[in-house]
Amino acid sequence: MGTKNQTYLTEFILLGFSSGQQTQILLFVVFLIIYLLTVFGNLLIIVLIHVDSRLHTPMYFFLKNLSFTDLLFSTTIVPQILFHLLVTRKTISFARCSIQMIFFLIAGCTESSLLAVMSYDRYVAVCKPLHYSTLMTQRVCVQLTIGSWASGAFVSLVDTTFTFSLSYHGQNIINHYFCEPPALLKLASEESYKAEMAIFAMGVVILLGPLSLILFSYWNIISTVIQIQAGERRLKVFSTCGSHFMVVVFFYGSTIFTYMRPNSKKMNERDKVISVFYSVITSMLNPFIYSLRNKDVKEAFRKVFGR
Repeated sequence: MGTKNQTYLTEFILLGFSSGQQTQILLFVVFLIIYLLTVFGNLLIIVLIHVDSRLHTPMYFFLKNLSFTDLLFSTTIVPQILFHLLVTRKTISFARCSIQMIFFLIAGCTESSLLAVMSYDRYVAVCKPLHYSTLMTQRVCVQLTIGSWASGAFVSLVDTTFTFSLSYHGQNIINHYFCEPPALLKLASEESYKAEMAIFAMGVVILLGPLSLILFSYWNIISTVIQIQAGERRLKVFSTCGSHFMVVVFFYGSTIFTYMRPNSKKMNERDKVISVFYSVITSMLNPFIYSLRNKDVKEAFRKVFGR
């Protein structure tokens, strides 16, 4: 960065959620439980899929990557939240702030792409079952997964570069519980319009693009399922789609609200609560909604731990 964009801050102060001691203790317990469930659920999915050969299919290959993404997502944010709930001075260095933002964006953007890839996988399985083995080959699955991680890394690089290319000096209090572009842009000492537009453009690519594919996939899945005569199978598919769609609403709804509305850099208490859904809650829900309710995963669990 040039002299104009050189930052003069060495650390930021995160306001977090609340200044009341009793409230912070309660929040510590809640976030600790959420984090433990997240780690346990996602690690369990990764282990089960790895050791059980019956789960070596495209769907579970994507689920294993999703679980790893959720672990990265949650671990980038929640341990810091827990630590800051126990201390009075909630500081984070400029370097740690930038590193946290990079990994948070990589994990979040990769998850957005993976959810779209998984919906496409279900679309092929339900709507084109005879062509599934030829369309979803191992090579295609690996390419789709690499593409998801590459898109996450690219968007993270763009957002982080534009955010930290601005000048920050003077005000260093972030009204948030972790380092996120909309919260940091509020502290910029210069015009942040270009950075906001760049982040908005990346949001169109990494949020609206995958969301459109998900809606297209599930629309065709539902249209196909309606024609199925077997009531039990129809009910099963609708139940699965319904739970998956709940994750989509939580993740994309809250993320789009934060990153793609006018004046999104003006963070407030409502914004912090909404961001909890995509930064903390979704990572906990994914293994239980996508995997642990699945019959094959339950059988794998009994096979590995039942004895």
